[in-house]
Amino acid sequence: GIAVGMSTNIPPHNLGEVVDAAIHLIDNPDCTVSDLLDTPKSDGYIKGPDFPTGANIVNREGLWGAYTEGRGRLRVRADLDVEYSETGGDRIIINELPYQENKARRIERIADDVKESKIEGISDIRDESDRNGIRVVIDCKRGANVDVVKNQLIENHLENTFSVISLALVDGQPRVLNLKEMLEQFVDHRREVVRRRSQFELDEAEDRAHILEGRLVALDNVDSVVDLIQGSEDRDAAIETLQEDFELSSEQAEHIVRMQLGSLTSMEAGEIQTEYEEVQAEIERLETILGDEQELLDVIKEELREVKDEYDDERRTHVIEDAGAVTREDLIAEEEVVVVVTEDDYVKRMPLADFDPQHRGGKGIIGSRPKEGDRVSTVFTASTHDYLLCFTNQGQVYRLKVFELPEMGRTARGTSAINIIDLDDGEEITAVVNTDDIDEGYLAMATEGGYVKRTAVSEFENVHSGGIRAVSLEDEDSLVDVEVTSGDGDLLIGTRQGMTIRFAEEDARPMGRTARGVNGIKLEGDDRVAGLVAAESVDDRDLLTVTKHGYGKRTPLEEYRQQSRYGKGLIDIKTDERNGPVCSINTVSAGDGLVIMSESGQIMRTHVDEVSEVGRNTKGVVVMKVDDDDQVAGVDVVPAEAMAEDDEGADEDADAADEASADDEE
Repeated sequence: GIAVGMSTNIPPHNLGEVVDAAIHLIDNPDCTVSDLLDTPKSDGYIKGPDFPTGANIVNREGLWGAYTEGRGRLRVRADLDVEYSETGGDRIIINELPYQENKARRIERIADDVKESKIEGISDIRDESDRNGIRVVIDCKRGANVDVVKNQLIENHLENTFSVISLALVDGQPRVLNLKEMLEQFVDHRREVVRRRSQFELDEAEDRAHILEGRLVALDNVDSVVDLIQGSEDRDAAIETLQEDFELSSEQAEHIVRMQLGSLTSMEAGEIQTEYEEVQAEIERLETILGDEQELLDVIKEELREVKDEYDDERRTHVIEDAGAVTREDLIAEEEVVVVVTEDDYVKRMPLADFDPQHRGGKGIIGSRPKEGDRVSTVFTASTHDYLLCFTNQGQVYRLKVFELPEMGRTARGTSAINIIDLDDGEEITAVVNTDDIDEGYLAMATEGGYVKRTAVSEFENVHSGGIRAVSLEDEDSLVDVEVTSGDGDLLIGTRQGMTIRFAEEDARPMGRTARGVNGIKLEGDDRVAGLVAAESVDDRDLLTVTKHGYGKRTPLEEYRQQSRYGKGLIDIKTDERNGPVCSINTVSAGDGLVIMSESGQIMRTHVDEVSEVGRNTKGVVVMKVDDDDQVAGVDVVPAEAMAEDDEGADEDADAADEASADDEE
């Protein structure tokens, strides 16, 4: 006939869990699938499939679909241990492989990927398996990130997908069953098996009781029976006479004729009577099972418990919390990096560790070589696993994954950012905010023309690839800086000509994304805003100001008295011909680090403590020495906890710092 191909794929389960779930269903026929599952949300029985090879199931969502809808995709991951070494050369130990995975073939494929450099950081692979189980040892190279190597192995070799399709024939029709329906079909099957078996045993018991009743009649009339048999012409005549004289059936009479004389003793008679009573009890039991549904179900439950007691064992496959599928982010080591963006939208990232901390006053080292006519416009530090909101001078905001930026050497120009951030002509990144810092609160924004605005962070939850509007700007105005605030601190706005105003954040009421904002500082002449900082507290915090010519200073925040919004502010730093205009302002604490970059691509890393702490209205000291045709493009603060303690490069520029100190002024 015409056939239809259909697939079914039901994974193995733990016998004890299935028995307990089936018994619960028998006792509670109205229970739900959730009642049968053992999950963080319900206290049931079945945790999930239990593969004979162990390993781990890592997605509960797939389990839920498999058991509630009959279909689901389970991610089964090898069981791994990581042995860390203080001297380097960590090891990854594979203890269990996913179900139906061939160990030798998998090891061979891992080795091939190592040879082809598809997986980096592995120096050796050894199979130390024995009769006690699997043990595959993978040695990592010194300096390799063992977590990244582990994630590469999981993505390519040590995680499989098991597709569950609980399709079965029910009354001759194919159906996809959920967990409860499967157990119901099993219980119905057991009900039918026990009923038919009980009926078969009852028929046998009744036949045996019938024969025993005949034997008991013969024993009660033993002399007459013996004489009757002796006086008969043949066996058939004896059988016929017994039926007539003692009202026996043909089966009973035939059995009596075939009895041996030894069975007529009194002891044998007692045994027959005992057997007859036992058979009668068995008949009564079987009739009760067949006549009472609850008795039949009790038999099913008892037999299930006996199976569990004899064959149940410990669970081998563990269901662990869903850590998510291995992503590209998991394959990249988490480290602090320096991100450089140029005016022509070239972008790249470099490890922060490539730049040793130096004394202030140094020239730094090459961090980028922009093409002719291009200049560095933005520099900031971040972790490779950070998700950033990048605000541009045109008031747009984009979402950026740092690990998507290409990692390049110090002398590389970078790559075009058009496939990462779709910037328009003339659009530049002017502020960066880490999304880890904005669970709640506000984003405060300052424009070059002196406007300030606060917007709730909830309005920036969905930033699509094309960016969204963060602030509306007047003609020839541009967004300068963005800060994360709590709503009850202070804001400080600094201008290029060295003026700074501090006012309460609540003076600038919250507004929507498309609002322009309110006046934050009153600008004089052709002065423009250089930066914005938010201060939750002025205690133990300094305002770091750096100018375009590489000079800077630290001043305690408490020296900037709080004023009303839209004032002229106070003199922060002198911006004469030596210093040049202000490039950036930041709040810093002792122990923080600085990354400073010039427009030509020179980059320097130093400690905040290297910059003198002085009062307002001073010139400051040399922070970074820049050439006459160059100037500072940007400054970013590296938090103390992320600032490396390696100061080996500090002495390299000691002479330059001593020379610069001669020009320092308070």
